[in-house]
Formats: sequence, structure tokens, C-alpha cells
Amino acid sequence: MNTVNDKSIGKAAMNRRGFLATSGGLTFSVAIGVGLGASSQPAQSQSALKPNVWVTIGVDDSVVVMTPTGEMGQGTTTALPMILAEELDADWSKVSIEYAPANPRVYGNTHPLLNGGQASLASIAIPGYFTPLRIAGAQARRVLINAAAARWGVEAASVSTDAGVVIHAASGRRLRYGEIAAFATVPAELPAITVADLKKPEQYKLIGRADLGRKDVLEKVTGQAKFGIDAMVPGMVYATVLESPMDGARPDFVNTAEAMAVPGVIQVMAMPFGVAVLANTAEATHTARNVLKAKVTWNTTETRLNAVRFDSDAAKEEYARHAKSADAKPVTAYKKGEADQALASAARVLEGTYWSEHTAHAQMEPMNCVARVAADGQSAELWVGTQAPVLAVGAAAGVLKTTPDKIRLNQMLLGGGFGRRITPDIIAQTVAIANASKRTVKLILTREDDMAASRPRQMTHHVMRAGLDAKGKLVGWKHRIVSENVDAVAAPPRFAATGGKDYIGWQGSDLPYYGIDHWTSEGVRELRGMRVHAFRGIGAGYNKFAIECFLDEVAQARKMDPLAMRLELTAGSPRARAVIQAVADMSDWTRKRQGRALGLAFADYHGTVAAGVAEVSLDAQSGKITVHQYWTAADPGLVIQPESVLGQLEGGAVYGLSVALLEELTIKGGAVQQTNYNDYPVLRMADMPEIHTRIVRSDAAPTGMGEAGVGPVAPAIANAVAQLTGKRLRALPMTPARVKSALA
Repeated sequence: MNTVNDKSIGKAAMNRRGFLATSGGLTFSVAIGVGLGASSQPAQSQSALKPNVWVTIGVDDSVVVMTPTGEMGQGTTTALPMILAEELDADWSKVSIEYAPANPRVYGNTHPLLNGGQASLASIAIPGYFTPLRIAGAQARRVLINAAAARWGVEAASVSTDAGVVIHAASGRRLRYGEIAAFATVPAELPAITVADLKKPEQYKLIGRADLGRKDVLEKVTGQAKFGIDAMVPGMVYATVLESPMDGARPDFVNTAEAMAVPGVIQVMAMPFGVAVLANTAEATHTARNVLKAKVTWNTTETRLNAVRFDSDAAKEEYARHAKSADAKPVTAYKKGEADQALASAARVLEGTYWSEHTAHAQMEPMNCVARVAADGQSAELWVGTQAPVLAVGAAAGVLKTTPDKIRLNQMLLGGGFGRRITPDIIAQTVAIANASKRTVKLILTREDDMAASRPRQMTHHVMRAGLDAKGKLVGWKHRIVSENVDAVAAPPRFAATGGKDYIGWQGSDLPYYGIDHWTSEGVRELRGMRVHAFRGIGAGYNKFAIECFLDEVAQARKMDPLAMRLELTAGSPRARAVIQAVADMSDWTRKRQGRALGLAFADYHGTVAAGVAEVSLDAQSGKITVHQYWTAADPGLVIQPESVLGQLEGGAVYGLSVALLEELTIKGGAVQQTNYNDYPVLRMADMPEIHTRIVRSDAAPTGMGEAGVGPVAPAIANAVAQLTGKRLRALPMTPARVKSALA
């Protein structure tokens, strides 16, 4: 590598191939298995009782519940301990949480998507941990009951519990949980608990209560909450990275003289992933980074799949051509019946095309991590907000070529995740810099480098076909998705095991709640070298846009009200029908609005059903869509914490509005062109509509809420615009320029 001022260039501890092999290869797939162990469980205090791996009861009556997932606003640090506390009959005011170590063998999620892995993603914390946490709570309660009964010399069956107290009603004796913790011992064989032993919903004292707020709110509103970016470690220095413009590019020529002249700068290092700057202050690292930007040339000869050639605008014609090509090799995502035969025999076939652009996660907290590496380079301690603690530990261990048990992870709050904080690239970079510099390093990316290092939602093209019989009934449906495959990048083992299926990218393209006898969704893979990854709502975010907009086209062809058609299609799906009817009622669907129109959409996500109605107006001259009101309803099965469900519906609506109307990344020469919120706008408070939410109750098992609210938003807006103007918007985001083009 050619360099100027070579003395100030630190030597990276590994080459590019080695770094990519140990960090880039540790993607979403690692969180899906149980192959990685991690730091050992914290030692139990002698003044506490630990009935099982999930809960510790202190002699002061405190109840500490191990929480295996990160908190990024979804409320799991309240809902998960509440599930255990319910069966424990704990005093909720005494319950707190401790983050569980990255150990999927002990704290893995039982949901089929993770299959024992440990991560915060896909809205599966509640459904995956619901039964294990209830069993753990009931087991701990049984230990307390048995200990108290033995102390009193009575039958355990004669003893009950209530709000942190064990009670023997016949004698009037009572023992607080903390009092029992002082003398009880955990039996060698823990009590056997089955699902049949657990409470019935009508017995719940905590679950479902609207008056119990989230545990994390007070600290957040008072500024006491500690996010990753707040971590401070004695002796640390600050760092930032001028990120490589694309996957596989490396610094070829670095002129460091001006950067080293910035006061406070300690070191500049060419690394496999970019150029790192170390300084005594964060401000100095950013100043030096800005100086360096014009002083670095990049070697792009080894970019993944020749990404340097990718131009997102130019590729659109190719995507559309590949969608219709006889040489396309589609892979079936989901199917029911024989869609091709149904379409071939249909009296009428409708067709429509839709697009979505690349989008960035745009989380408010830029990517950051603190790493301290031991002098021998064989162990490390991390302070980071991560969605996937196992991946974080595995990435750090991979960089150091050590074992995961040598990595200690301090989980911090996440200032926005949305899928971006699954990928452990920031951890790998921080550990590599700390190891190479032999310093404790706090890495904070600038917003510009955060954007440059995006793991974006992929660009997609959709070809939709629907067949109607002679009476107008919808008898066949086919959905072809053309895009890069996210699983191929983020979960290679699953991608290989499924024969090239893209679970992340194709999710939401199935139709489990609509009564269509013959339907198929399939994908055609593009190879563009982008670092595409999971994004809030994953595939449902754009697949539901295409599905629900095209469904309105079908309704128009049938001369049928969009609500009436959806109610017809969901006649055999009571939960779906109920949420659709709920938003129709909430929005007063049949009432006409002067200069405004309503649009409706339905979406499902991992068993949660949701629907939305948007009320919009349009400035034809500027092309700006204004969403005045948005109504949304969801059925997430058994509700653990109502306020969190409503909050997630609102948050999903905000996120969905922003992505639907504003957010777009363009790629030129393989590099992201946007740099900050000035050219990657997100929804501002002034553009917020009134949002109205409702929980539709059912007796279904609990599902998840973190992502379900996103799906209906974009198609509801597009359908409203079509009702208002008679013109169909076919691309996300629905920017003023695209609106004006559609109206022309």
C-alpha cells in the first residue's frame, strides 16, 4: 500500500481477507443456531436465592429476571420479566432486570425462526420466550412454596402465594420471598413444571394490565438511561472510521499529514474496512476524518460480486427485463394450489408492476462500540447496544482468533435498531482497532460513515398477476419478486439449506388469511454485491405494498369496494376480518371527505394481523402527499402489556410513513450517494398525522408487535391517492417527483 507520512500509519492486525472471514462471515446466521457459547453466567450472591437460570430472589425481596434480548424501544425489558413475574406471583414493584449473557444454550429463543438462537429481531421475543419464562417463574414459585412449607411443617398443597409473599391461610402465617431466600436452598433436581400447571389467562394479575407502565421510561425521560454511545471506560480513546465505500474496497493510498496535524489526534490506521482515526476527543476524530476524506484513494478490485459496477437507477431496466425473461430462474417462496393453471384458465387476467428503492435504517444513535482488548490479544470486554449478543461475541472472538468464552459483553440500550444492529460489523471494527492500537477504544461513526456503511433494505421489483373467473371471482394470484436475496448475505447457511430461498426478503408475500384457492409467490435473484440486510418489517414492508395496492386494482376491475372485497376474502379468517372491520369503523369508511380520500390495507406478520386506513390530500402542483389521519388496529394474540402494543403500533406507523413518503438510497458505482439527513430525509414532526390505535382482542397465543405496524401504511396511502386522483402510485417512496410523474 502506498502511503504518505508512513510513520503515523498503524499496521492492521490482519489483512482484508482475514477480517472479512472472521467478521463479515459472522452474520445473522450465527444467531440462528446454538454453535457459539459466550461469557459465563454471573456468580450468584450469597445473600440471594437463584431457583433457576432466569431469576434471582434477594433477601431484600428484590426479584431480578434475566433478559436475553436487547431493549431498543420494543419494551422487552418490561414484557419478558412480566411474564416470569406473573407465574412467580412476584411483587411487580420489586422486579428488575439484568441482561443475560450471550449464551444461546441457556437463553436461546424457542421460536422456529431462531431455533434456539439468541437475538432481538423479527418480533419473536414474546412468542418465543412466553412458555419458557412462565415455566421458569412457576418453577421458582414452587421452590419458594416447598421451602416455606418445610419450615412450617405443613403440606405444600396448603400453601399459596400473592405479590411476593408465601401464605399458609390455615394458620395465618406469612413469609416474604426475601425471608425465604435467606434460608432456602435450591434442590438438586428442580421441580417439574408442565404447561398444564401454569395459570390460565383469567388468573393473571400482571399480564394484560394497562396501568403497569414500562420499566425503562423513567430513566429515559430523566436522561439516566445508558445507551451504547453513553459508555465511558477509564483510559479509553475515541475513534472513528472513514468507511470503505462498498463491501471489499480497501484504502490504497492514504495521505495522513493533515489529519495527524489536527489537535488531539493520536494515530491514523489503514484497516481492511477503511481508515481509522484515534484521538483524545470524539470531535478531533471527526475533524480528522473530514480532512482524510479527500486524501484517500480506494482499491475496488476485490469488491463483492463486482459491486463497483452497480448503479441503482440503471439497474431498473434490467430488473424489469429479468422479471419477464424466459431465462429467469424463479424460486418458489410460498404457494397454495396451482396458480399457473388457475391463471391460464381464468376469464380475465390483470397485471400490475410495483417498485421499492433501497432504504437505510436511519437509526438516531449512530453505530458505536467500546472495546478493551487484553495485552495478549486473547480476550476482550465490550460495551455495545446490540440486537444479537451472540453475533457480537462471535465477531469479537473471530477478530482475535480466540474463543467466545473469552469475550465479556456489557449490553447497553439501543438508540434504534430496526435490523441494523444485528450485523456485528461495528464490533469487529472496534475490536480490530483496539487490538492493533493496544488501546481501549470507543468507536463512534459519523452520520456520513454510518450512511456509507449502510446495510440497506434491497431494491425490489414486483410483477403481480390476478385471474378472475366469468363471475369476477378472484381465482388465481401470482407474485414475482426481483431483488437481491437478503438471506444470501445475512444468513448464508439458511440460504443454502433452503435451496436459495430468501426468508427475509420474501417474508410477507404469502396470503394465509385471504381465501384465494390458488396463489404463488416466487423470487428471481439479482447479484449486485450490495450489503443488503434485515430491515424493520423485512419483506412485508414492500411485499404488502405490492399485494395490497394490486388488490385495490382487482377491486376496481370488479367494480367492488376495497373494504367489501377484503371482508369477502377474509370470510374464513376471523382475526383478519376483525382488524379490517375495526379500522373501517374507526375511520368511518363510508363517509366522504371534501378534497380527501381514504385508503385501506391489511398486513400480517408472524401471526400478528394488522390493518390501516390513511386519510390523505394531495397538492397536485408540488406533488406532496399529506396524510392527515391514520387509523390502525392489530390483533397480537394474548396481550402482555397493552401500552407497549399501542406504542409499537404508533411507532410502526411513524416508521412506515417515513419509508413510504421520503426515504431512498441511490447507488452509483456501488457506493451510497446519500450522506446525512439533509439528503436522506426522514419524517419530521410537522408532517405527522393524527394516529389512532386499537387492540382487537382474541384468544390466539401471543405473537409480536415490533414490526407488524409497518406493513399496512404504504399501501393504505397509495390506495388513498388512487381513490383521490384515479392514478396509481407504483413505487416507494411516493416522493413529490414520482407523484407528479404519475399525475402527468
